[in-house]
Amino acid sequence: MDALGLDIGGTKIAGARVTPRGEVVAHASRPTTPDDPEGILVALAEIFQELGGQDVLPAVGVAVAAFLDRDRETLFFSPNISWQNFPLKDAVETRLGVPVVLENDANAAGWGEFRFGAGRDVSSMIMLTIGTGVGGALVDDGRLLVGGFGMAGELGHIIIEPGGRLCGCGNYGCLEQYASGTALMRDARERLGDESLTQSALTELLVEGNPHAIGALDGVARAMGRGIASLVAVTDPELIVIGGGVASAGEMLLAPLRESFLDTYGAGAKRPVATIAVATMGNTAGVVGAADLARAQMTSGA
Repeated sequence: MDALGLDIGGTKIAGARVTPRGEVVAHASRPTTPDDPEGILVALAEIFQELGGQDVLPAVGVAVAAFLDRDRETLFFSPNISWQNFPLKDAVETRLGVPVVLENDANAAGWGEFRFGAGRDVSSMIMLTIGTGVGGALVDDGRLLVGGFGMAGELGHIIIEPGGRLCGCGNYGCLEQYASGTALMRDARERLGDESLTQSALTELLVEGNPHAIGALDGVARAMGRGIASLVAVTDPELIVIGGGVASAGEMLLAPLRESFLDTYGAGAKRPVATIAVATMGNTAGVVGAADLARAQMTSGA
């Protein structure tokens, strides 16, 4: 049976009708209204009806950038939407009239890659998404890890530079302050002496082999490698998947990242260590992962 995956982002709500094989057969979207939570529920219902409604979509997964409780029923806080301590699962189920599975957006994307993308041949995996910040997801023995309070996988907030740069979370030296797209742009502008540098212009400079641009990317890669060494020591995954816009740099990113990881993780010369690869599903990972989580829960009767 097909299922619906919905991904509530800061600017757009994406929806996709997804087959059991992870194939997107139809999609729709609506703009997000961050200050109008009721408008978001209306938009979710519109996408649901547009892609088939109750007759063909008995399971719906909703991915959202937010802190969720362990039972995946209540949204504690979202940086993009004015919901706080909101019973989102119940609100969406009431609006759609079908069972709903709620999940953090990074976890949903990681699950999509695990089931149908770069991680489809392993049983344990970490996914790190390099975007504005650094998102993450942890899968162990085929299970998505959510933690004791539902907030596992905040991988961008492990400390790699004690006393380092101030992070939006309030701590100093978090991984995402050194290994995110934001960090890359900041360092590239500093190296090039151009505060007006755009992302597209930086991409062109990387393709041209500009040493300042490559130096900024190398710094991001090496910071990520140091962070991954700590994660591997704790979780021992078979595979590390790197997603997000910065991952499009391919081997230009992965080569120094792998080198930094192995230099930092001293045990790498003595034992098997995780393979590091780029995500393969792009922007569809979140909606596909959300849909698959919903289908699995309905099938299991959980």
